[in-house]
Amino acid sequence: MKKPMMKRALYVSGAIAFMGLSSAVVAVDGESVIKEKCLLCHTQTGNPEAPYSRISQQRKTPEGWQMTINRMQRLNGLVISSDEERAVIKYLSDTQGLAPSESAPHRYVLEQKPNVVENVDPAYAEMCARCHSNARFGLQRRTEDEWKLHVNTHMAINPTTELHALARDRSWYDIAYNDVTPKLAADYAFNDPAWKKWQQMPKPTLAGSWSVAGFIAGKGNYSATLNITNVSKDNFSLTMTGHYADGSPLKGSGQAKVFSGYEWRASLTLDGVKMRQVMAASEDGSTLTGRMYQAAHDEIGGELNAMNGKAIVALSPSAIKQGGQQEITIIGSGLKGDISLGKGVQLVKVLSRDADRIVVLAKASSSASVGLRNVAVGATKATAQLAVYDSIAAVQVTPNESIARIGGNGGNLAKVQSTYRALAFSAGSDGKPGTEDDMRLGYMQAQWSLLPFDEVAEHDNDLKYAGSIDSDGIFTPGDAGLNPERKFSTNNVGNLKVIAKVADGDNKVEGEAHLLVTVPTFIKRAIQ
Repeated sequence: MKKPMMKRALYVSGAIAFMGLSSAVVAVDGESVIKEKCLLCHTQTGNPEAPYSRISQQRKTPEGWQMTINRMQRLNGLVISSDEERAVIKYLSDTQGLAPSESAPHRYVLEQKPNVVENVDPAYAEMCARCHSNARFGLQRRTEDEWKLHVNTHMAINPTTELHALARDRSWYDIAYNDVTPKLAADYAFNDPAWKKWQQMPKPTLAGSWSVAGFIAGKGNYSATLNITNVSKDNFSLTMTGHYADGSPLKGSGQAKVFSGYEWRASLTLDGVKMRQVMAASEDGSTLTGRMYQAAHDEIGGELNAMNGKAIVALSPSAIKQGGQQEITIIGSGLKGDISLGKGVQLVKVLSRDADRIVVLAKASSSASVGLRNVAVGATKATAQLAVYDSIAAVQVTPNESIARIGGNGGNLAKVQSTYRALAFSAGSDGKPGTEDDMRLGYMQAQWSLLPFDEVAEHDNDLKYAGSIDSDGIFTPGDAGLNPERKFSTNNVGNLKVIAKVADGDNKVEGEAHLLVTVPTFIKRAIQ
């Protein structure tokens, strides 16, 4: 019988050491660097399919290989230049990376998506995930012998592992070495056919013009055109131009590199702010999906979806109420021809229009049936994109569980904020919210507030000291350091509820989430 999965909260936040992207293309050969620098400690095996000890028995993401090199520098005295490091990461990611299907379940950690709740197999929760995220080992592939060596490496570097909680009450090493490593080798197999198949497939061509729809906390939804120009093999320059939902312009430029044939990593300046993009190209090269976030505050960002060719990428907003009138932005590319918003939804007026972005005024008939509508612009169609609803039945605050971290106050560690959105639903045919037939209406504007999470939080006056939330749903925690106004001069941590109220006519529908405001994190890794 398959064991049930255990849920484990993963709070990914804080700036990471990003792939060293440079506009200059340096001709350094990664394989030559490995032979020159790595074979001082590693050995050649004589096997042309796995030529180097330890190195050739692993597959990882670019971030995973970056962490390996950093560890070699920190613990083993590896001397390597930035150009050499970039070349080795590129070479190993391309030759010993992960296939798209292998990285897909854990992309949230690559994209630095904050406040993810993981489902973790109990075998890993007790042995691995008590220190690491599930994604940390889920984004690696090793032979069984290499997984066993990995356990021994853990014991050598962290000999107190057996004294930690969930370890000292059992024979941790014996279980990890004899029971968990065969499971890791089966679940995250080095010789997974997916990688061999991906290596043999033609890789997507990414240069060209892409239509983008996305969200940035504090800015809201946006639409843009992403122009990608090939500089050299797997190196690109890019520009982004577009508009935010309020009509204000968006503009930026930067550089990008592609690893493993599909892993997009970009560094750009957008409206004067340094940003990162972490995305994955689809196997056919028709989409780029992922996340864009601030380089200095990776918790401030949002999802990004891009399509090339004629397509409708998104609608903003994606719902209209029976009898209501609504401005709707259609985001896509090659948007030419007559506009259809579906049965019962009338196009009142086109407010602005170009090939990538159309803003319309729409009205839904009071008798329009509740449900999803197909949207079309000429021959370009999108299925089930526009929701017609009678009332908002429920609001879900996302993320439902979250962490923010105090900081600042003259210290070196910045505050880690937490950002929220209000996701609305209408009840389905059963008339009951919270059931399987509920209809997702999309994210909506909300009125944001905070409350103490429990009686202890109320008694300790957490609401006063732990921080505040603004009208965009961005929570900013309090200062780090002792606070003489608090009991025992404790710091400004707290336990709070985040409340969102969404207007639905004269009614307001409320949702809530849990926020823990805690101490700074002192170690930030590329993969937590």
